[in-house]
Amino acid sequence: MSLSNKVTLPALAGQRWISPLVLILLWEAGSRAGLIPSHILAAPSAVISDGWDMIVSGELPANMLVSLGRAMAGLALGVGLGSALAIAAGLTRAGESALDPPIQMLRTLPSLALTPLFIVWFGIGETPKVALITLGTLFPIYLNLFNGIRGVDPKLVEAARSFGLRGWDLVVHVILPGALPSFLLGLRFALAGSWLILVVAEQINASAGLGYLINNARDFSRTDTIVVCLIVYALLGLSADAIVRALERRALAWRPSFIKS
Repeated sequence: MSLSNKVTLPALAGQRWISPLVLILLWEAGSRAGLIPSHILAAPSAVISDGWDMIVSGELPANMLVSLGRAMAGLALGVGLGSALAIAAGLTRAGESALDPPIQMLRTLPSLALTPLFIVWFGIGETPKVALITLGTLFPIYLNLFNGIRGVDPKLVEAARSFGLRGWDLVVHVILPGALPSFLLGLRFALAGSWLILVVAEQINASAGLGYLINNARDFSRTDTIVVCLIVYALLGLSADAIVRALERRALAWRPSFIKS
């Protein structure tokens, strides 16, 4: 066996951390040497210290929960609406003719460009923030689930009909399980989109949340606080994606082609 074949997965995983650690060390060294001014980018040690202070004071957890609530509310609405529209459009040609054209037209509009219009419609409270996230997460769910429904093997449908499945029994027991991989893929895209839109949505006159902390930190040139909030955004997004991947492993374990990690 060659030496390359003897490299273990933990060793490979450890090697992947080398370059990020080197970059962090160079960042810290540059900050301490004065090459990177604190008002441009705070040193990693300052970021860690500020993050710890915010955790101890309760400021970071409280605002993180506010942001998480906004993201989850918008995601829930987007997933619900996107799934309902995809099922209605995917099951019948009439539904596709009625729903798909306007949805495709709306999909071409940048969600964030609708921010001024949403402010006019809904004011500057929580509603426009949640509405932006809802709109941004609706389309990935709709597109992937619609394609998943249309991509179900016709032979499976015919086999199910030969066993007497009709109507919603056929949809629930054959078509939707067959489209589940596409739905879960759309959910991962929707989750990523919800965090991206949340960053901008929380700039709309927020009085709490990570965006509120970032706005305050920007006014006082506190780059350490800004970096802390950006790291929290990233960690929340990665955690949500990991949850969906775990759900995917369980929900798709029945598929012969599914490879368990």
